[in-house]
Amino acid sequence: MAGENCSSNKPNSYNKALIIYVSGDGDDVWAGLLERPNAGRSDGPLATLHAARDAVRSLRRRGELSSQTAAEVRITPGVYHLDKSFVLADEDSGSPAAPIVYCAWGEGQTVLTGGKTVSQFESVRDTDVLARLSGPARRAVLVADLKAEGITDYGQIRSRGFGRPSSPAGLEVFFRGEPMTLARWPNDEYTTITHLPETSKIHKEHGLSIGSLEEGFIHESDRPTTWRADDDIWVHGFWAWDWANTYERVASINPQTHMVKTHPDYGIYGYRSGQRFYYLNVLEELDSPGEWYLDRKKGLLYFWPAGPIEQGQVEVSMLEEPLVSIDGASHVRLCGLMLSCTRGEAVRIAGGQGNTVENCRIRNIGTWAVVVDGGGDHSIRDCRIYNTGDGGIKLIGGDRKTLQPANHSARGNHLHNIARWSKCYCPAIEMHGVGQVAVGNLIHDHPHIAIMFFGNEHLIELNEIHSVCLETGDTGAIYAGRDYTYRGNVIRHNFIHHIGGVGIGSNGIYMDDNVSGTLMYGNVFWESPRAVFIGGGRDHRVENNIFVDCDPSIHVDGRGLDKTQVWRDMVYVTMTDRLEQMNWRQPPYSTRYPALADLEQYLESGDGVPPANNVFLRNISIGGKWMDVGWHAKPEMLKVGENLIDRKPHFVDASAGNFELKEDSPAWKMGFKRIPIEKIGLITGCKSPGKRNK
Repeated sequence: MAGENCSSNKPNSYNKALIIYVSGDGDDVWAGLLERPNAGRSDGPLATLHAARDAVRSLRRRGELSSQTAAEVRITPGVYHLDKSFVLADEDSGSPAAPIVYCAWGEGQTVLTGGKTVSQFESVRDTDVLARLSGPARRAVLVADLKAEGITDYGQIRSRGFGRPSSPAGLEVFFRGEPMTLARWPNDEYTTITHLPETSKIHKEHGLSIGSLEEGFIHESDRPTTWRADDDIWVHGFWAWDWANTYERVASINPQTHMVKTHPDYGIYGYRSGQRFYYLNVLEELDSPGEWYLDRKKGLLYFWPAGPIEQGQVEVSMLEEPLVSIDGASHVRLCGLMLSCTRGEAVRIAGGQGNTVENCRIRNIGTWAVVVDGGGDHSIRDCRIYNTGDGGIKLIGGDRKTLQPANHSARGNHLHNIARWSKCYCPAIEMHGVGQVAVGNLIHDHPHIAIMFFGNEHLIELNEIHSVCLETGDTGAIYAGRDYTYRGNVIRHNFIHHIGGVGIGSNGIYMDDNVSGTLMYGNVFWESPRAVFIGGGRDHRVENNIFVDCDPSIHVDGRGLDKTQVWRDMVYVTMTDRLEQMNWRQPPYSTRYPALADLEQYLESGDGVPPANNVFLRNISIGGKWMDVGWHAKPEMLKVGENLIDRKPHFVDASAGNFELKEDSPAWKMGFKRIPIEKIGLITGCKSPGKRNK
């Protein structure tokens, strides 16, 4: 399973390898040649990764490490605190035949952490603080003096969310390996914007009234009047739309008018009556187990433990840099490690070739688990990733103008409980550029999109996705949007089921705002509202899929024909600009994607672009509704044929979610091809990525 040792005391798989050991009992003045300290000998293990890296560099300078000799740094079980990023540069590279390996070694967990342990808690005695806490909290909340424990850098809460760049989290609290909750109200749900001030400047967007940010909003609750005035109360909300959340610092709360205003770093859309939000970083609301509050001026951490304090460890995140930064290095492997408790990223890979993060457990991260930016053939595989502040795995690479692929991959990873902070557009897997691969992953319990892609010729295959889109609306389990040149992408043999959604709901595969040219083949959808949603796009193929209890299985609209300004701008400004950026009339786009040429007539006419040349062939749809066509789209614009609709397909065991077809299924007669259902889902195996997890 992810997080266990990759090597596990087994001989390495290389013809030659130099071994260096790191241990919590080691010493950086030793040679690192022995697994354990040995009295009177100086060749015992090193104490830090930085010393191990420098030892590998020294071996190379002395000529003892060549392109045919691997170096394996074996890190024995224990907790290794990093107060600065572990950086590997070009000089730390291996070769395809002889990589440089940093792996867990021995029985037990090997943990790299960017946090510090807080050990000295006591009951709250400050009468002023006790007066601000509720009755039960006065007895249950404990306090720790962080300054007395040498912790003085608390970071800062930042405005983050939709339309905001990823930024390090402030100090967070983890107990027994789980993230705790910054004191908030309401505790487990949202309250709502009651209405907008009469002075608010109202504008219409998508037919709804949006109020100006400067004038704030009205929240008719007396709860905030019980709080002491504070300059560091925050609100988190979906202020106008269920797919756009941000965190904002409160500037004022008027107790008479109930008007709430935020500081000038506003969200980008405005406020809308009835939208949901909550308050956070409020000492008075530290009123349930698992909540905490930090007095940043005094360095005092108040915490209501989610269990007996002596039965768990309290850790606070400190490091804002990546725990591990592979910057220009090639053929480096990180294997079997746990990476935890940091305000920034766990791993960042920039440039280089052939680096691998495998069989690692990555948790309690302030932003992204793994970011790959550039280079080629990097792989994130067999990892378990959870409790991140932003997304899971981000793969960036390739050249969109030349369509040169990067071939980065995310294989066999288990990703869940992603995007604790940012919520929207921080998916479990995000792919940019050309030629990335997401295969055999399991993704669940996520507030928004599971897999999102930008660019060309990505492959999304054999993934199981369920229980996503849980806190958002107008979203999808797999998503792309707003570019006619995103072509050659394949979504094949995935199992997408039991998708959530609030407000107007969600979709299984969401081809949003005229994005075009995707093949959706051999997927299984089960209880996925609007299983395939084509929002104005062209040249999609939806073929050989199974839809069970979806409503509808297929949705197609023609928003590219809408005459209102927002949609004309989408087609004739945003989409046209993106076409020109890719020089779409010339090779390689004109030769690789000849259907693009059909756009010319519509762009010249100015009458909009219809959702033409979308093909729906040899699909099975049972229960729910088959197809919904509207908003300027007409059935005659589509190519629909040979689909099995509301006829018993003869599944092996539909009630148990086994949608394998029996031999007597009528689908075979219409040319339906077998879907490899037994291969869909989590694929694991450190040495053999194709091995199935039993």
